[in-house]
Amino acid sequence: MRRLVTLAALALAGVAPAALAAPESQSLDTGWQARIAPDDAAAKAHPREAQWFGVPVPGTVQQALVEQHRVPDPFIGTNESAIQWAGLAGWDMRRTLNVTPAMLAHGHLDLVFDGIDTFATVSVNGHDVLQADNAHRTWRVPVRALLHAGANEILVRFASPIRALQPMVLKQAHPLPAEYDSAFGDEPKGVQTSAYIRKPKYQYGWDWGPRIVNIGLWHGVRLEGWDGARIGAMDVQQDAVGSAQARLTARLAVEADATAPLTVELAVTAPDGTALPPVTRSVSVDAGNNTITVPLTIAAPQRWWPVGMGAQPLYQVSAHIIDGAGQGQAAQRTVGLRTVELIRGNGAFGFKINGVPVFAKGANLIPFDSFPSRVTAATMEHMLADAKAANMNMIRVWGGGTYLDDAFYAAADRMGLMIWQDFMFGGAVPPPDPAYRASVAAEADDQLARLGSHPSIVVWTGGNEVLSGWANWSDRKEFKKAVGPDEQERIATAMTVLFDRVLRDAVMAHSPQTPYWPGSPSTDYEGPVDTDAAGDRHFWDVWSGSKPVENYQDSCPRFMSEYGFQAMPVMATIAGFAGPNVSDPQSAVMKAHQKFLAGEGNSRLQFYLDARLRAPQGSGPARLADFDYLTQVNQMQAIDMAARHHRACAPVTMGSLYWQLNDVWPAISWSSIDYAGRWKLLHYAARRFFAPQTVVAEHKGAATRVALVSDAQGPLAAHWRLTGRAMDGTTLGTAQGDVQLAANGVTQAAEVPDATVFGSAAPGAAYAVAELLVAGQPVARQIVERAVPKAMAYPDPGLSVAWHGRQVTVFARNLARAVMLDFGTLDAAADDNGFDLLPGESRTLTITGPAPVAALRRALVLRTLAGSH
Repeated sequence: MRRLVTLAALALAGVAPAALAAPESQSLDTGWQARIAPDDAAAKAHPREAQWFGVPVPGTVQQALVEQHRVPDPFIGTNESAIQWAGLAGWDMRRTLNVTPAMLAHGHLDLVFDGIDTFATVSVNGHDVLQADNAHRTWRVPVRALLHAGANEILVRFASPIRALQPMVLKQAHPLPAEYDSAFGDEPKGVQTSAYIRKPKYQYGWDWGPRIVNIGLWHGVRLEGWDGARIGAMDVQQDAVGSAQARLTARLAVEADATAPLTVELAVTAPDGTALPPVTRSVSVDAGNNTITVPLTIAAPQRWWPVGMGAQPLYQVSAHIIDGAGQGQAAQRTVGLRTVELIRGNGAFGFKINGVPVFAKGANLIPFDSFPSRVTAATMEHMLADAKAANMNMIRVWGGGTYLDDAFYAAADRMGLMIWQDFMFGGAVPPPDPAYRASVAAEADDQLARLGSHPSIVVWTGGNEVLSGWANWSDRKEFKKAVGPDEQERIATAMTVLFDRVLRDAVMAHSPQTPYWPGSPSTDYEGPVDTDAAGDRHFWDVWSGSKPVENYQDSCPRFMSEYGFQAMPVMATIAGFAGPNVSDPQSAVMKAHQKFLAGEGNSRLQFYLDARLRAPQGSGPARLADFDYLTQVNQMQAIDMAARHHRACAPVTMGSLYWQLNDVWPAISWSSIDYAGRWKLLHYAARRFFAPQTVVAEHKGAATRVALVSDAQGPLAAHWRLTGRAMDGTTLGTAQGDVQLAANGVTQAAEVPDATVFGSAAPGAAYAVAELLVAGQPVARQIVERAVPKAMAYPDPGLSVAWHGRQVTVFARNLARAVMLDFGTLDAAADDNGFDLLPGESRTLTITGPAPVAALRRALVLRTLAGSH
């Protein structure tokens, strides 16, 4: 039974709550052992693992196998195949639970699992208490009647997710289309089990990550003792937020023993630590589950803003429930007061925060690791700090991974980074049966109860490419034709119920102040999906479709939520997984860490190098290092071109989120920060093309269009300049002007004919410099070229360096394009990289990392598009 209790608006003056007696919680994260299930065939092939051994919780069996060197590290070399057997085996996990008489004195003892991956039967002292089937859920079961003082046994029996589902899937004439086929023969091509399970989809392999189908207790386990009543969840919903006041509703899910009176107290702490007057209520609850709502009003609220638009003040809202005997529980939420509105109408899509339109600048986040429990709060915060350092204001948490730990969203709250949060659907067509939807509904309730109050989450999205795939992908079209119109309609209707009702209703119940969007890309069922005309867009004609990078400039999408271009990781990262002497991008180890087109993506890298840039120089490892540099330049220039174009398209275009920010393992991928946390050239460039004020200079036909972008909330006086130069540095012509930069928008400066700045110079023999100056100081610069870089007659840049401790100054006698300070396999990084130097310019950089200065000086290679120096 679930009861809604709406409280009276008046506080009960003078009522003092009894002292809170908090429930008792006993962590069960240590002392776990695992073994292959005795009746599993894998026990004979792996007799050592058929005996009990220690396993981490939170963690997975596969993580234990790697950490204990029972299997080779799948992230190194070509070892990925050696771990595949573990995901095909059944496993047992056990732990002794010592229960004290004091714990048994509680009226309730609940066994709580914050994450079970995935098909598992839990027993306590030989009695089955739980059948788990969803890795994204929290599982709570009452076990007091099964426990006794002293030693008790918890046993968790895991089934292989592939083996458990495969018999059913193989019987189907037309299995549901899923994501990526296995490269290891454990599933037939086109016959995948991943569509039928609520489990992180990336574990089955993706075009940027390995196939490691994890099994284990991947979040914490605890025993909770409580009496009388407990708070199961707490939402703080923002009914209205304005400059004068904020009206909130605290929503408590309370489980009670019996019908009884309770006292509820809410305490609010302002961002400066000031305690606001508490709100106290008396309510009556029934036995079972109740929902209690308590209204709150905050006068003159301090509003939360995205980074670059204002501050990020945070309020603490604490709730206490106390029964007549003084038993109860407390819960707390950190909230930022803001409004979020989707910009809609005539196909438009974007965000308003506190009534102000904001252009979303950022990237897509994939899982941090194949083994999520290895990811620390510090790692997540560092990644977000790197995003903020690159002038991003939004991160999309992609739907094929996991809902991240609380620490991730708390860090985003503090930093002012907006989070686009997908529900965990990665592209597979979901099963149409009601039991599956019920499981998703429980998952959504769990995750929204945990995360729904975070101000950083500005949209919940049904998932990644499910709706667009169903509408547009060739394999889905073949599937629909094969199953016939009736089955096609049944599946399509079930998807509509799931994404337009189940998930939307969950968001409305827990976080009505946050918009819901049924998928990415989507138009919210208002027309064709994944087009420039409406909604958000995933654009892959460039890279996946092998189209020229200039195609990024052909149109203005409403919101570009995915687009990307690959590059190699930093050479020090390559040395970590491939060794220091690898020299061929087509070698087995390099192809093993390139998942696009099953390893053939390195040929796509070469295709784009051949189309745009020079050939790599040198031989052996030196040639690979130059190849690495050139792929990073290609990636940097491609995404720079796209992102600047998107910004210049505002307000038609209101967001640019490139694919992807990070890596799940050491890989050749679309990331701008590689698995080791090292910035590729793209991430340095993002700091420039996402800068608060920047210039966009696009050459088309016989003219250069100059647009000026400003994120400032007020107008700015500025000056722009476009100067043409010959390769010897001679000025060929100039166009310029004073301008008032529009607040929070784009100012179209001019369309400058080639003759004005280039004169009669041939395209490969001249370039132009577009500059934006504010208060007389340059704030942004862009090089304009009329030909692809390989057709440019770049001079020898005449580079030289001077060292001063850990600082190095780079001098250029002539134009130096895309200067990279490369320290090879040393763990070292410059505070800027991939920049241009004009004739006579210099830059002083600080070098970080553990290597001594002498080693840095020996290792440094300066790379440019004119060659290495």
